[in-house]
Amino acid sequence: MPAMRTALDALPETLSASEKAFVTMIRENGFFRTEVLGDDEGPGFSFTTGFWVTAKHPELIMFSMTGDIAHDIFWDLFKDARSARSLPVGRRTDQVFANLPAYAFPVAKRHYADHLGWSRWFYGDDKFPCIQIVWPDRGGVFPWEKGFDATFVNDQPDLSEHGWVKSLAV
Repeated sequence: MPAMRTALDALPETLSASEKAFVTMIRENGFFRTEVLGDDEGPGFSFTTGFWVTAKHPELIMFSMTGDIAHDIFWDLFKDARSARSLPVGRRTDQVFANLPAYAFPVAKRHYADHLGWSRWFYGDDKFPCIQIVWPDRGGVFPWEKGFDATFVNDQPDLSEHGWVKSLAV
């Protein structure tokens, strides 16, 4: 099987200054976290680039967390991935947050263009997996569960293929 080609393989003279800095961060740290600020069109979010090529783990995306919190969570999950511990997909897990459960769901490819720009550039296409980390409200209730705090209803869009409920592992 041929090695995956990424922006790590690009000739330095073909990259802009920001592209070089991005690639350097992945070389040095294994991944890069991109933060997108929220606006009238939707909530802010952070996503990773590099997990797939350096840790053989899907890239991650998470909505409505501060950049510092997202970075700390991604860093812990990256260390887990490098140790061959991956997030369970479609199952409740305590591997993400210290005091709340979370879920991880595959992101549908149709959402990549709107949410994963730098990752798409880095990999040269959409042939990399990404999972969305979904968090509960303060009471531990998830968006698809009865009693979810409506205050948070617009804080994390469902990027799965057929909806979070249909994506739950049985």
